[in-house]
Amino acid sequence: MISRTTLQNTIQRKLENNRVVALIGPRQCGKTTLARQFVSPTSANYFDLEDPFSLARLEQPMTALQDLKGLVVIDEIQRRPELFPVLRVLADRTPLPARFLILGSASPELLRQSSESLTGRISIIQMSGFSLEEVGTESQSLLWRRGGYPLSFTASNDETSLEWRKDFVLTFLERDIPQFGFNIPSTSLFRFWSLLAHYHGQIWNVAEAARTLNVGETTARRYVDLLQDLFMVRLLQPWYENLGKRQVKTPKVYIRDTGLLHYLSGIRTEQELLLHPRSGASWEGFVIEEVIKAAIPDDVYFWATHSGAELDLLLLKNGKRIGVECKRVDAPKLTPSMRTALTDLNLSKLLVVYPGPHTYPLADNIQATPLAHLVDKPSSFLE
Repeated sequence: MISRTTLQNTIQRKLENNRVVALIGPRQCGKTTLARQFVSPTSANYFDLEDPFSLARLEQPMTALQDLKGLVVIDEIQRRPELFPVLRVLADRTPLPARFLILGSASPELLRQSSESLTGRISIIQMSGFSLEEVGTESQSLLWRRGGYPLSFTASNDETSLEWRKDFVLTFLERDIPQFGFNIPSTSLFRFWSLLAHYHGQIWNVAEAARTLNVGETTARRYVDLLQDLFMVRLLQPWYENLGKRQVKTPKVYIRDTGLLHYLSGIRTEQELLLHPRSGASWEGFVIEEVIKAAIPDDVYFWATHSGAELDLLLLKNGKRIGVECKRVDAPKLTPSMRTALTDLNLSKLLVVYPGPHTYPLADNIQATPLAHLVDKPSSFLE
């Protein structure tokens, strides 16, 4: 079993300081496994809302929950939004006999209306599949190829991993989407998701995508918002300010898990990935997700001008601006675009993240940095 010590410690710390903690992330990313490190699934304090027995116990939620003591876990909370007002009442008791760890497969945006009553009482932790820190940097290539979903990453071989991802996508489209209350044909959403894989790492052109799929722009926006809210897609917003230059003001789109990206793109093996024309874009998305996990920034953007200068990732952290460029090359070299980004954005430093083994300077405040080194010691690169 792969240890997720950092996440466990974060959950423990949040539980000590908050009455309710929400652990949210995509289906099958390991939320339930983590929660069971805190409360046994056989305990009276554990409720799985996909289990008929747990649902029956919660027919009268106040009666079922009010006498419990210690930590109470409620898994798949989005299936019973009417529990949120009950949790507000229970979380306001003094003295407080129980704290609540709730798990959900929907983003804060989808849960917002239901959880408004918990404002000031809840802390939200967002998680994903395995990170490079968790699996070890020696597994970098495998994590990039298979993605971070635990059952995909730990599969006995690439074929089994690919089969799991295929089944995951099918189940997500045919079962999970309807459970969230969306009546969208699975074939239509699959075509749209596959189209997003084609756009991965590019400016999101909603009008072009709508024409390609013969749907309205409103429908295309609704589909991408849904996939973003369910943690399948990241829309990376543009940074722009008054620089006297025409800057891009449209987001970029990424499939958040590279294993799913590779399945949707028809990439089956390591050799196919390395030779694929979109291999560089895949690496870029992989680096962006891993850097965000390691850096825990206050906010993230990309930056680009219409004249060609660009920056793959702009991290805002503790009042500093740190740039990240993603290069899948053996030895990155300094480019005019890097100098422009460093100067125009007033960056503290610019890290050129690549898959090689050595750290070396490219210019003042511009440094080539292996992804493995950044993940191992993020603070040394982000100071």
